[in-house]
Amino acid sequence: MPAVFLKDRSLLFVSGAEAQSFLQNLITTDITSLGADEARPGALLTPQGKILFDFMIWQDGDGYMIETDAGQRDSLLKRLTMYKLRAAVTLAPSTEEGVTVSWGEDAEGSQGVRGSQGVRDSRFAKAGITLIRRPGKHGDGKEALYDALRISHGIVTSGSDFALQDAFPHDVLMDFNGGLSFRKGCYVGQEVVSRMQHRGTARRRVVTVSAATALPETGTEITAAGKPVGTLGSVEGGSGLAIVRIDRAGAAMAAGTPLLAGETPVSLILPAWSGLVFPASADEASA
Repeated sequence: MPAVFLKDRSLLFVSGAEAQSFLQNLITTDITSLGADEARPGALLTPQGKILFDFMIWQDGDGYMIETDAGQRDSLLKRLTMYKLRAAVTLAPSTEEGVTVSWGEDAEGSQGVRGSQGVRDSRFAKAGITLIRRPGKHGDGKEALYDALRISHGIVTSGSDFALQDAFPHDVLMDFNGGLSFRKGCYVGQEVVSRMQHRGTARRRVVTVSAATALPETGTEITAAGKPVGTLGSVEGGSGLAIVRIDRAGAAMAAGTPLLAGETPVSLILPAWSGLVFPASADEASA
């Protein structure tokens, strides 16, 4: 597959003697266990546990590179600066714009080491795919190819698939993709997500949506018997992503009730790598 340049991604470099502890006490990712050639997802949460900013993070020399949507970078930098206080940390936008992703044959020969070779995206690794992320432009493949790959493996991105400050980390499978730690110490919003984990109250989850015809546009409501189940996110032809109430979807599927995206009949599949299944009843959903 070709290497795809994602022009709407931006980079922020965090360095200094206290960079690790500074980030460890703020974000959802356990960066103390981050491999040298590994990029993990992460988020900075609101005190209520919802995603305020989402990103990928990896080691870069003695610091950390944060890759986020270009529209988020300056606001994220401002928020991190607010938390910095007197910490021995330097925060600076990278001079390189955009990120190139490659997989399949184009990832062969890349050792995934930090720097020019790039880093391996742990979200795709969970799905058995070696995908390399590299700062800057190193390819001209169509972005739709990357979106199709994301969709087929249930990997979401903010803006297209969920709105910031509207989703919990569990909603976007961060409890399964390495972006959410339950073993490290406190961070912003940690109490809420830990409570969700221990009580098993997460009901909204990412699914792949399939239809025999082209799906309607992003933002279309998915319903069962006229009741809302979720909302379409990224769409490529007859495939898409959505965040749905799996208890409601599971009950509808068990009862043989059609699921519709607008007027289009659809089927829903939970990502295999998550290990999740649709509960078939309200009792099972609360078990």
